[in-house]
Amino acid sequence: MVLAAVTTAMAIFIRRKRRRRTSLLPLCKCTISLPSDTVTAKLFYSHYSAARDDPIPPRDETPEKKASARLKADETDDEIPLAREIFDTVPETGAYKQGDATYHTIIQRLASSGNFSAMHSVLNRMKKEGRIFPEKLFIFILKAYGNAHMPEEALGIFNAMLDYYACKPTFRSLNCLLNVLVKEKLFHKALELYSHKKATGIRPNFLTFNILIKALCRSNRVDTAYQLFREMPEWRCVPDVFTYTTMMNGLCEDNRIDEAILLLDEMEVDGCSPNVVTFNTLIHGLCRKGDMARALKLVDSMVLKGCSPNEVTYNTLIDGLCKQGKVNTAVKVLRKMLENKCVPNAITYSTLINGLCKRGKVDEAARILSGMLERGCSPNVFTYSTLMHGLCKEGKVQEAVKLWHEMRGKGCEPNVVAYSTLIDGLCKDGDIEKAKEQFKEMSDKGFVPNVVTYSSLIDGLCKAGHVDEATTVWQEMIDKGCIPNAVSYSILIHGLCEDENIEKATKIWQHMLDTGCNPDVVTYSALISCFCKAGRLDEAAKMLDEMLYKGCQPDVVTYNTLISGFCKQGNIYRAMDLVDEMMHLNCDPDVVTCNILMSGLCKNGKLENAGQIFEELVIRLAKKGRMHGALTVLEVMLQKGFPPDTYTWIIAVRGACKIRKVHQTIDDCWRKIRG
Repeated sequence: MVLAAVTTAMAIFIRRKRRRRTSLLPLCKCTISLPSDTVTAKLFYSHYSAARDDPIPPRDETPEKKASARLKADETDDEIPLAREIFDTVPETGAYKQGDATYHTIIQRLASSGNFSAMHSVLNRMKKEGRIFPEKLFIFILKAYGNAHMPEEALGIFNAMLDYYACKPTFRSLNCLLNVLVKEKLFHKALELYSHKKATGIRPNFLTFNILIKALCRSNRVDTAYQLFREMPEWRCVPDVFTYTTMMNGLCEDNRIDEAILLLDEMEVDGCSPNVVTFNTLIHGLCRKGDMARALKLVDSMVLKGCSPNEVTYNTLIDGLCKQGKVNTAVKVLRKMLENKCVPNAITYSTLINGLCKRGKVDEAARILSGMLERGCSPNVFTYSTLMHGLCKEGKVQEAVKLWHEMRGKGCEPNVVAYSTLIDGLCKDGDIEKAKEQFKEMSDKGFVPNVVTYSSLIDGLCKAGHVDEATTVWQEMIDKGCIPNAVSYSILIHGLCEDENIEKATKIWQHMLDTGCNPDVVTYSALISCFCKAGRLDEAAKMLDEMLYKGCQPDVVTYNTLISGFCKQGNIYRAMDLVDEMMHLNCDPDVVTCNILMSGLCKNGKLENAGQIFEELVIRLAKKGRMHGALTVLEVMLQKGFPPDTYTWIIAVRGACKIRKVHQTIDDCWRKIRG
């Protein structure tokens, strides 16, 4: 260590000496204190004594001049000067020469600092002097290149090890380079390197296989990874828990969960005990597949085998259950988690609160938040935003505002999502002025509104009748580089249509097409409604044709709008054609469709044909197994006083029984009676 420090100090000193004359005393003091009776110390002080005779520059030299002098020195330095005497102080040991260890220390320090140019100069000098190059030196260099994100340079020095530096690489340096390549996501190069070096005689170990299996799984080459996994015994390499877990994760990501579970049995037979990460990998795969029953059983099996679930296990289960809408079971999992002394974190609570809010159980979500606070777990902005969104959806905007103030009072600063949630809630509650205040506060605090924020405010302004102001906000959104999406276009087009500004709505539509934004069914329906209200039914029909041509499936709202328009125009035959078209496209008529048709037939003096038309609809729908639509039409017939004939009744009842509608109804009744 003393020798290495002296070497570094001397190299720095001589380099500085070439740049500007200075005293070595500060360097000596800040670097190391040496015993005066050692050979190295005498050498060090002899250099220091020689340096003291040099003139000392004036102390008032400016920083700018110093920087300039250093820059010029760097440009002229071709090689780091190293004192010959330093290397002569080390005795020879075996194949090593005097100064080998010193060279190795210098190289390591240069590599650590990222000075690879100087490092190569020292390597070249070592080669000229015929010095030995141990593999551990190159492993250090490879790691340094990896830390500097220079995989090509790492590959170059590895390839030069044997031919240029006469150092035979083993699996140690191979594994180090493989790690560098995998971290840089150069998976194909890692596999090529392994194949080539295996052919040249480098024997892989279990770590080599672990690295490669991980690389192959990450690059979606699971079959190749599995093949490599099966090659391990041929090289007398025993898979460890990391190998099995990595392979299981790859299979789960490839939706091959059953094969992954078979590996669990195999590893236990081979005497390799799975850990919590292994079980979590499989549980995550099952949850993602939606197989919650097996996931819960696997947790029980995990406990029986002496492996305790951690917060990741429980979080994965709660997330999977919430995504399937099984929030009651998710709450039970939380209770079990607490019973097992596993502390829930913010992710646990936030996931459960989000799941409850999506199922409309906002009050229970609020109780979970209270329990979270009681247990000393601080909610984050996502937790608060999720519950605020749930409250706003339930129309409890004032409670959401109260929660907003509570969040701010606890020092949890809102983000763009939180602001957008509150603005959307205020707009839906009709409090447009407060929404505008929050929008201004958000901008003043440096938050950039996103397309959701703008869309919420534009929607609120349109519904409040402030369409001109909504258009201004729209223009501001575009000017600030926020790209509108299909939802924001639909909102503004619908608002302009409600304001009977069809020309402006058409311009916004054209802008939408010009920017390459594909209209969705809501956008098309909004413009079709606009044309129908203006009596421009031909343009509305053309819009429907364009919609179908571009592969956008119309919904029942779209058809109802057009059917209503043609019925009002007195074109009942065109309206019936649209009914046929919607049924052909598997879009069933709803109550609104039936009422529109009934009203149209009445206005056009064809009410006597209503019973026959509706009976035909019931029969067609029932024969195609679309009983929901058939029963809807039948219900309207009965309400309007048009009882179906015997044949229609028979078809409807048979259809209902075929899909077990009767049994389902009975089961629902029993379920309600039993609570």
